[in-house]
Amino acid sequence: MIQGAGIGLRREMVAELAEGAIPDAVGFMEVAPENWLKVSPRLRRQFSEIAERCPIVCHGLSLSIGAPAPLDEGFVCQVKGFLDTHDIEIYSEHLSYCSGNAHLYDLMPIPFTEAAVAHVVERVKRVQEILERPLVLENVSYYAAPGAEMTELEFLNAVLDEADCELLLDVNNVYVNSVNHGYDPVAFMAALPTHRIRYLHIAGHHREAEDLIIDTHGADVIDPVWALLDSAYQLHGVHPTLLERDFNLPPMAQLLTEVDQIVSIQRRFDQNRSVAAGRASA
Repeated sequence: MIQGAGIGLRREMVAELAEGAIPDAVGFMEVAPENWLKVSPRLRRQFSEIAERCPIVCHGLSLSIGAPAPLDEGFVCQVKGFLDTHDIEIYSEHLSYCSGNAHLYDLMPIPFTEAAVAHVVERVKRVQEILERPLVLENVSYYAAPGAEMTELEFLNAVLDEADCELLLDVNNVYVNSVNHGYDPVAFMAALPTHRIRYLHIAGHHREAEDLIIDTHGADVIDPVWALLDSAYQLHGVHPTLLERDFNLPPMAQLLTEVDQIVSIQRRFDQNRSVAAGRASA
């Protein structure tokens, strides 16, 4: 079971972490399974050594759950084999698509329509049958909503409910979308189903203009996003939370300062809950 704060495991980190201690603040790590299905024997061994000492979750890049093309069941079976081999409980993916006639190398928004809900739900159910695990879907950042018949929130909740799957709540994506599309991020999160939240993401981004933010995962987390994480814990309780940093990777010591900040916020909520419980029982 994962807990606390996590980091994405990059290949640049593997030698250091396989040979040395895993930092105390790191409660779990996240990998994209696509990047580990075919690696050298040495890298596979190092990964296994890390996985034996620290819980791993998988966050995929190419399932393309909303694509019009047929579901790639062979790929899903490969992912299941990877999860089973390393005793990985959680597989999350983006509520988007990244393939048509070929791989698009980007996460494209699924139209917010009833037909798209039905299409995605059917595919999610099949993935869950193959994996023998819940599929955990992430709310994604998007920059246009062509043909929308419902809101982002309505679409997300409909998929979660009808597919009976779980949610990876990306706090930074909520913030990015709230700026780009002009909605209240706290109200958005308040309308999400607590019982479906499996874990959280938090990340940095790039502000292109006053009303346009690009989700990059290449910068430090800003104060409004930290505040939104605080709101997420208030609304839904403390959940395991991963710091996403995909490029412009700082040294491990610098990366851990943000991990420590996640842990600090989590501990504050846990302490407040303990105090409240003590007062209630007095």
